[in-house]
Formats: sequence, C-alpha cells, structure tokens
Amino acid sequence: MSTTSLKQQWETLKEEQPQLRIRNAAQALNVSEAELLATKIDNGVTRLANKPKEILQEIESLGKVMALTRNESCVHERKGTYLNPSISKSPVGLFVGEDIDLRIFFMHWAFAFAVTEMARGKERLSLQFFAEDGMAIHKIYLTPKSDVAAYYALVEKYKAEVQSAELKTKVFSEEKNYKSDDEVALADFQRSWETLNDTHHFFGLLKKHNISRNQALRLAPSAYYADTIDKEKIVSMLENVAKQEVPIMVFVGNRGNIQIHTGEIKKTLWHQQWFNIMDPDFNLHLNMEQIKNCWVVRKPTDDGIVTSIECFDENEELIVQFFGKRKPGIPEIKEWQEVVAQLQQ
Repeated sequence: MSTTSLKQQWETLKEEQPQLRIRNAAQALNVSEAELLATKIDNGVTRLANKPKEILQEIESLGKVMALTRNESCVHERKGTYLNPSISKSPVGLFVGEDIDLRIFFMHWAFAFAVTEMARGKERLSLQFFAEDGMAIHKIYLTPKSDVAAYYALVEKYKAEVQSAELKTKVFSEEKNYKSDDEVALADFQRSWETLNDTHHFFGLLKKHNISRNQALRLAPSAYYADTIDKEKIVSMLENVAKQEVPIMVFVGNRGNIQIHTGEIKKTLWHQQWFNIMDPDFNLHLNMEQIKNCWVVRKPTDDGIVTSIECFDENEELIVQFFGKRKPGIPEIKEWQEVVAQLQQ
C-alpha cells in the first residue's frame, strides 16, 4: 500500500471513528503503528535518527515526563524523571530510578519519531520508539512539568537527514523450538528450581532446559512453587493492596522494554473490560478479557522466598507480573505474602 493511499484510508477511518486510537486504527488497516504514524511526517511528526541509546542518554534534560510501555493486553504509564542510566555498547540498558525504572533491549529498537498531536484540546508532545516490525516499544510524553525547550533541542539534534514516510519494516520471527513436556529432564529442572538463590537466575534455568515460562510453571516442583489462580483474583489482589497500603512492584513489557512501578497504589476502577490503577503518577490498564491464566509463583533466593503473580495470554505470552516491594538483600515483606496467601484459600 502506498503512503498516500494509507494516509487517505486513515483520514477516512478517523472521520468514521474520531475516538479511534492509532494502535487500533493500524490494526483495522492491517499495517503497523509506525507505518501509520509515518504518514504524518512533516505534519506533526518528525522522523529521528535511529539512535535510541544517544537519545535516552539525554532524556533526563526533559525533566518530569510520562513513560509508557505496553503489550497487547496491558499498558503501564509512569511519571517521573529518567535518572541513573546504564547504557553502554551492550544491547541491554537500564534506568534505575525511584520513578522511571526500565530494562531495555536495544536490539529491537528500529525507528524513532517526535510527535506533536492534539489531545483533549491541548497540544501533546512525545518521543516514540518502534521495533523492526513497527510495533510500539516505548513512548515518552511531556507533562506540564517538562522542559519543552530541551525537548525541541533534542528533536533538532537527532532529526533524521531524510524525512521519509517510507519505512522498511520486516516481520519479526523468533524460533521457539521448546522441548515438549516429556522431553524435559524433569528431576534436574525441579531440583534446580528448588535450589535457586536469585530470581534473575530463573531465565537461565528456562534457557538451560529449553522450555517456555508458562511451561516451566506447569512443570514446577509442586503447587507451592507454582499454582494457578482465577484471573478474577487479580482484581481482589489489587483492591486489597490498595486498601491495606501494601507497596508492590508491577512489571509490564514487550520484547524491547520492561517498565517497572514500585510503591503503593491508591485508586482502582473498572472501565469496560479493563481493570485500571489511576494514581497521579502511575496508571495501569489491564485487559482482563485477554488473560488466559494466572499463577502464584515462588522462587527461593538468598534473601528467602520471593513470590510473584504472573498473568499470561492465550499465546502463553507474559502480560504482567506483580511482586511485593523488595530490593536485593532484603527479605520479601510479610504483608505481600499474606495478600497472596488469601488468594489461594
């Protein structure tokens, strides 16, 4: 489809459905979000050089912004300043701040844009980053407390020489030739789980045995280590931690980025099929209809047991993880363990 034709189709769609978001419009037109956004180059959209590491190194200059990371089923929005970057030649980068906390996988970052749009009658500025297939990885929106001059300086510095609307996207494919359950060295896998001393080693355990995360939960040593719960209990869990003021951690990611919120939550509410956290600096939007299964997962560490709640979609892709607030060297808080224990009664 030509850029001109796509642009016309989008304009027609917006006339028919003025409230339709760009992500949903892209799905309706059977193109990627990045391709649709690119049709507006020179009309509110500026193409940036694909230099995400360099751009992110300077993001702190914008001051307080809103960071957005999502997957098909969950949206994670956190306001704050990008602090303490750890970005080197490695394909993996970090921001470790109280507010903005990210784990970045740069090998999937392929396109970048600066976007000016109208939202609720006001001009809204953002930086938006996309994967090789045009999937949105991460977006950074300015807030009333942001430095607008610093934003425009950053856009000018990293503006691509050629402002082309043509994107050479490519289909993302990933080999997932996992072992079948009966091919797994079950006793070795279960023993390795029971003797973990760091939650970060769990990923290595999956790779060693060539199994998926959801598969690993099915093959756990016992129901103590991994047990299913009804997805409706996610709602009661979030309502309980809000009511009891239990600080939690919320991880949401896609293949290019994981975004983490740490702290108490206050306001929860339903909107259609979405269950939401709507706090001043943290919003979460979780599509409950797209959750296929949920697990309570326990992993041993040098600091004691670490308990998570993990939700998956019908493709066994991880949607969201919840933990009690913790840091390495500090045991898991008992209040979180009690909240989770109530879910399993």
